[in-house]
Amino acid sequence: MNEVRIDKWMWAVRIFKTRTVASDACKKGRVLIDNVSVKPSRMIRTGDVIQVRKPPVTFSFKVLALSDKRMGAKLVPQFMENVTPPEQYEILELNKISGFVDRQRGTGRPTKKERRDLEQFTDTFDFDEFDWDE
Repeated sequence: MNEVRIDKWMWAVRIFKTRTVASDACKKGRVLIDNVSVKPSRMIRTGDVIQVRKPPVTFSFKVLALSDKRMGAKLVPQFMENVTPPEQYEILELNKISGFVDRQRGTGRPTKKERRDLEQFTDTFDFDEFDWDE
């Protein structure tokens, strides 16, 4: 096997849960080779470096071997090497640390978890300490 479709390979090495999701990512321009977005039918070879944008992070993977059959998670390191720069993981950590999700205006009511977080946050304030008469 000299070449395999990029959507099949990304699904096979478990970058995406389904092949449809992998194809959609390609169609939306989130999959790049040499900083050029690729179609799902693009054939890849051993040695290619694939960049996958999963906002806010761009992951980079080096193709070590080809497969179009889905494999167990333990076999994945034989087929790809994660070459994502450390700065991308720092961005991911900062997002996790920031905690409360930035909600866009007009996205609807808070979820149950967000409501509980807000209530817990406001319960920590003692509003009787404030002098409201001034």
